[in-house]
Amino acid sequence: MNRFVKSGLSLAAAVLALTAVAPVADAQQYGRRERGVVMVTPDGAIIDYVPPGADVYYTRDRNGNRVLVDRYGNVVATEMQARNYYPRPPVRETYGDDPYYAEDSEGGRYRERGAVTGAIPRDAEIQREPLDDQPYPGTEGQGYPPNENYASIEPDQQFPTQPQPAPPSEPVITLKGKSKPEIVAIQVFLDRAGVSPGVIDGHMGSNVTKAIYAYEQMTGEKLDPNNTDAILEELRLSGGLPIVSYTITPTDAAGPYVAQIPEDYSQKALLPSMGYTSTTEMLAERFHMDEAFLKEMNPGADFTVPGTVIKVVNPGQNKAGTVAKILADKAKKQVFAYDDAGKLVAAYPASIGSTDTPSPSGLVNVERVALNPGYTYNPRINFQQGANDKILNIPPGPNGPVGTVWIALSKPTYGIHGTPEPSKIGRTQSHGCIRLTNWDATELAKMVKPGVTVEFVD
Repeated sequence: MNRFVKSGLSLAAAVLALTAVAPVADAQQYGRRERGVVMVTPDGAIIDYVPPGADVYYTRDRNGNRVLVDRYGNVVATEMQARNYYPRPPVRETYGDDPYYAEDSEGGRYRERGAVTGAIPRDAEIQREPLDDQPYPGTEGQGYPPNENYASIEPDQQFPTQPQPAPPSEPVITLKGKSKPEIVAIQVFLDRAGVSPGVIDGHMGSNVTKAIYAYEQMTGEKLDPNNTDAILEELRLSGGLPIVSYTITPTDAAGPYVAQIPEDYSQKALLPSMGYTSTTEMLAERFHMDEAFLKEMNPGADFTVPGTVIKVVNPGQNKAGTVAKILADKAKKQVFAYDDAGKLVAAYPASIGSTDTPSPSGLVNVERVALNPGYTYNPRINFQQGANDKILNIPPGPNGPVGTVWIALSKPTYGIHGTPEPSKIGRTQSHGCIRLTNWDATELAKMVKPGVTVEFVD
């Protein structure tokens, strides 16, 4: 990044009203002694309890510590013995050459505790222990296209029962005390550069990490995600602030919207479209955001009222260019698009294949590109969904099984497509196809044409 120099641009001015969330409880009282265990957040605060219905679950890291993780894989808190976390009043005498150790009144040693690390190592062995009454998302079947007007894929497998091979190890990117607004700035910067971080949600997840490495591959420049001032300066030069105000229009509020998307395919086929179900869902996708994060940024806002001013992410313009080759990396769960000179044009997080129905290997070609495709459910070719035993034509729409795009490949029934659940991209599996967010799939579709090579690598 040639212009990555410190600027005087203030983060507070850049993100204006996006405020940080206060810790649940600050229990680090000096000299306090507790018994049992405590849950310690990455910044050192104490969580007194887990809110009912919270979308979190327990895992174990390589050391056997229980860790509370949110649905994106970010560490919420680490379980620690209270007697180890709350230090005894220190005697300012060092033990040996280590200034962090001191002797207590009984001649023992202790070490003052600091913040807990905020990530599980990539190669850590994780054992998931779901919280009580915390259901996982259900699966939903999908079908195959008998003609060029309809697309198809197999049903998604959200949580595989068999352990999956670990991805290739990469250097761990550590953020130093960054707030959600600062992480949003990093995500917006990457999105504008053409290396998609997936949904923008203020979390430093694996999709952001992969995008940072892709940016360095694309530009040959090192990106320091901890240099917020430099990132904000780059954003100022490439489209403005990462968060801007937006006024909801009458068209936004009017829709039309679908009351709900049923799970049964025969009921899906009766709908006029697989459209958005709400203004927030539509706006979140327009601005490349997680829908829950959009609501979090605008507490108390009525998104159904025209004239309501809200805060949204400013992702910038779609990447343009001509793609000559697509590389689908199964291990990295990422798609790379190259021009005819071999230069990286864009990169996207993706869900690619699974162990039971893997993606193909080797080379295939793009056969056709369909925007806003319909979807054909065919139980004779694919699977049995409920009691449906007939071919069903499901109408187009962003909430359709293949989202807003179907890029058909020369291997029958395989393709690159969108999704109705963008927050799960790169975190779940597909059955053979390449699944992207709707906006990433649309951007890629406009840069490819029939004949483009697609290579699957393990």
